[in-house]
Amino acid sequence: MSGTTLAEWLRARDDAALVALLRARPDLATPPPADTAVLATRVGSRASVARACEDLDTLTLTVLEALLVLDADQRPVAVEEVRRLFDVDVRPAVDVLRARALVWGDDAALSTPPAARDAVSPFPCGLGRSVPGLADVDLGALGEDERRVLGALAVGPPIGQTKDAAHVVSSANARTPIQKLLARGLLVRRDSSTVELPREVGLKVRGDRPLGDVRTSEPALSILDRDPATVDSTGAGEALELSRHVEALLTGWSEEPPAVLRSGGVGVRELRRLAKELDVDERRAALLVELVVNAGLVADSEGAEPEWVPTTQADTWLAAAPEHRWATLAQAWVELPRLPGLIGQRDDRDRLLNPLAPELNRPGAPRDRRRVLEAFAALPHGTAVPDVDELAAVLAWRAPRRGGRLRDQLVRWTLQEGTAVGVLALDALTAQGRTLLSEGPGPAAKRLGDALPPPVDHVLVQADLTVVAPGRLEPDLAEDIALVADVESAGGATVYRVHEGSVRRAFDAGRTAADLHELFRARSRTPVPQSLAYLIDDAARKHGRLRGGAAGSFLRCDDPVLVTEVAVHPAAERLELRKIAPTVLVSPYPLAEVLDGLRAAGFAPAAEGPDGRVLDLRAGGRRIAPKGRRRSPAPAPPSDEQLGELVRLVRAGDQAATTAGGARVSVPGNLGAGPSATLALLQRAAREGRSVLVDFVDGHGTAARRVITPQVVGGGVLEGVDVSYGEVRRFPLHRITSAALVEHDAG
Repeated sequence: MSGTTLAEWLRARDDAALVALLRARPDLATPPPADTAVLATRVGSRASVARACEDLDTLTLTVLEALLVLDADQRPVAVEEVRRLFDVDVRPAVDVLRARALVWGDDAALSTPPAARDAVSPFPCGLGRSVPGLADVDLGALGEDERRVLGALAVGPPIGQTKDAAHVVSSANARTPIQKLLARGLLVRRDSSTVELPREVGLKVRGDRPLGDVRTSEPALSILDRDPATVDSTGAGEALELSRHVEALLTGWSEEPPAVLRSGGVGVRELRRLAKELDVDERRAALLVELVVNAGLVADSEGAEPEWVPTTQADTWLAAAPEHRWATLAQAWVELPRLPGLIGQRDDRDRLLNPLAPELNRPGAPRDRRRVLEAFAALPHGTAVPDVDELAAVLAWRAPRRGGRLRDQLVRWTLQEGTAVGVLALDALTAQGRTLLSEGPGPAAKRLGDALPPPVDHVLVQADLTVVAPGRLEPDLAEDIALVADVESAGGATVYRVHEGSVRRAFDAGRTAADLHELFRARSRTPVPQSLAYLIDDAARKHGRLRGGAAGSFLRCDDPVLVTEVAVHPAAERLELRKIAPTVLVSPYPLAEVLDGLRAAGFAPAAEGPDGRVLDLRAGGRRIAPKGRRRSPAPAPPSDEQLGELVRLVRAGDQAATTAGGARVSVPGNLGAGPSATLALLQRAAREGRSVLVDFVDGHGTAARRVITPQVVGGGVLEGVDVSYGEVRRFPLHRITSAALVEHDAG
């Protein structure tokens, strides 16, 4: 197949090979190519070649570079020539390149697209450009300094910066090693400060290793076998912790939303405050912020003074089961088009990168993150990878052109974030994480539900006023305990602490002392300590003696002495309280504000409704309408059937082009002839059983050309056999732009 063009070679490939090509290089299919000539142009374009090279492993990419070293972009090269440069069989790599059309031709005559040299590397395999006449150069007479210079440049890249190239020198006035090599023609002067080692000299210096150090096999990866159940349960514990932290974040930001920085994002002070409130480090707090926004639970209010405010979608999330909460957050992390690992670093202008800052946007982040996770998914369940550097080396070998300068860092960040999210645990992929990657968030939530222990219906009250939850509590019990106690430590068993402030909080929400006594009596598997009963009763005696209502607001109390005490307190002046009766005070401020002010002053007032019952005035929190997702889910890849149809369109375009180029046109096309002439021509073709070359515009506005044998022409429609497809198709007459009767030459 020597001398075969890329278009000819593509045209000779079978449909299955073209489908495989379009699947491996999806950019070739958008928009659908009109024929093979268009497809060949795209295959050989620099941008497309560069994208195709991103998925090549180190050996295959080196084979492609070796072909460029042999000038396969200028002349056909035999595979045996490439084989002599390696100590392994390169035919499998050549087959991969051929399947991706980065190489075409048979083993005796391989060619690469001319754009490959620019797309792959200007110096393939670290070798410089060819200089004729240096193939048989003798390096034996060189001095040690000159050999050292050549050795350094031969390692690659072959370009060096030097002051000794400023002037053209001859053998007579050469003084330095660089000047001597320039004078001998063993270095080439590119400009006043740059020299280049010619390819022939570089190959001579490298000797029996013409391509330098080439890693022809994947690096070893150390693994450990862990109990899959332990991995899954550990990940499930992290999932619950993640859910708890996000719930606390939403609660806090409902009451006090942080401001949106002028440059976008969340400020350092707000991040530190969040980390302190959640009792986590700032890196985890930053990841939580990124997740809640990408999941649509928090959004920019976009007002005159914009704030990060929970959306109404947060209420749906808060009402969901723990496993569904986790699935929402885990999916948001997998699809996150940003790099949270950059938070805390500085950009090129030495500005600190904050959470939600625009500079963290990386459209390729989901692809790179998934690539790391899929490396774990390829291992058996429960297999751990303890050395992150080894994993980074393996992924770098599999795709050396992916990830850019942050390639290895991306692997480390993915492991850290995946562990925090519960997708990874103990350096292994959890079952729920594996399901998330392969089946999506719904099945992953079910898998996590199976890994979670059943919720418990009891707690253990200790003498030191701590309450131990020996596992995940039932939702109603969890709500009651969270109301009357504060989390002190979380984990497999959560420890809560009851104190006077938490008991008052329960009373403020409408609970009574009898309710709290019954809660602990019925739900504690240990005896309720007397100190807890005293604490509840003592708080109850103080709570609610002072009652407030709306006047603006009013306060009433059966004890005139307490009313007088409040009236003379400095807080009363700020709240503009005034006595209207021995047992009643009124204020122009809202009741909630009055009660908060008195509580801050050390009093314990309660709100009451018209019937005298205690009201829960806690703010439900601010909410805004959810915004659009920060990133739309990637469209599903086309099926083999869809790609097969596209290949048939390409074949049809070839058929039409061949017909137009080699046909004798019996009747001229109707460009300018009007619709009546077109209709008459098509009707004539139907009567005589003739083929017609039709140019038309499809429903997507794309121009196309087909060879049709008309069967029925009428009712505004041409119905006939598409010669390329062998199928009956229908074409609206108003979309046909030109038509001509055709008759192929015999043979």
